[in-house]
Amino acid sequence: MSQDEYKALLDLQPAAPERQERYGPHPSQVIDLYGEAAAGGRVVLLHGGFWREEWDRSHLSPFAAALAGQGIPVALVEYRRIGGDGGWPATVEDIDAALDHLGAVPSVLFGHSAGGHLALWAAAKRERAAGRVVVLAPVADLERAHQMRLKGGVVADLLGGEDKVASLLSEADPMRLLPRPPVEILHGTADQEVPIELSRRYANNWGARLHLMPGVGHYSPITPRTPAFDVLVRSLR
Repeated sequence: MSQDEYKALLDLQPAAPERQERYGPHPSQVIDLYGEAAAGGRVVLLHGGFWREEWDRSHLSPFAAALAGQGIPVALVEYRRIGGDGGWPATVEDIDAALDHLGAVPSVLFGHSAGGHLALWAAAKRERAAGRVVVLAPVADLERAHQMRLKGGVVADLLGGEDKVASLLSEADPMRLLPRPPVEILHGTADQEVPIELSRRYANNWGARLHLMPGVGHYSPITPRTPAFDVLVRSLR
C-alpha cells in the first residue's frame, strides 16, 4: 500500500508557489506561499522525509496548491536537513525562525512524518505556535523510534550521533514536551513508514486526539484527489 501511494505522490508535478519569502541566508531557509492570507491566518506546512536532505518541500507542493485551491491559504516551509547543514539544533532553529518571520500566529500548524515531529516540538517550545496543531503520521516519540531503529537509526543522525541521543531527548523528544495548543493526530493503519505505535504513545501521554484512518498508508493523505486527502482537509479546516 505505502509503495503504491509513494509512487502516486511522486508522479505529481511540483506546484510553483505564488510567491516566496526568505527567512535566512541559507538556500533552504525559504517559505513558499500559496493563496491569499485571510484574517484567520495561514496554515503552515512542515514536510517530512526523516529530516534528510534528499527530501525537500517539493513533494508537498501539490498538496499546498490543492489546499489553496480550496480556499485555505498556506505557507510551505523549507528548512535545513541532515546532509545539508541541518540536524540538531539547526533544523528546529529554522522552524522557529520561519514562524517568527511569518509573524501572524498560524491558524493551524501542520506536519507530516518528520515534519510532524517538528510541529509537535514547536507546539511545546513556542508560546503561541498556532491556534491548533494537526500532524499526520508524526515521529512523535523519538526515544521509541530510536529503540526501533527507525529508518536505519535516523534519530541518531538527527541528534548528531549515538552518543548524543540520551542527553538531547529532553529537548528534542515531543514525548517529553508538553504541547500548548490542542493537538490532533491522523495516522493510517496501513502506514509502513512510521509505526502507528508512536502516535498512540503520544496521544496516551498528552491527551491528543488520535484519528485512525483504516487502510490508509503514509502518503495518500497528502496526495490530492484521494479520499484520505479529503479527510485531512476537513481536519485542517
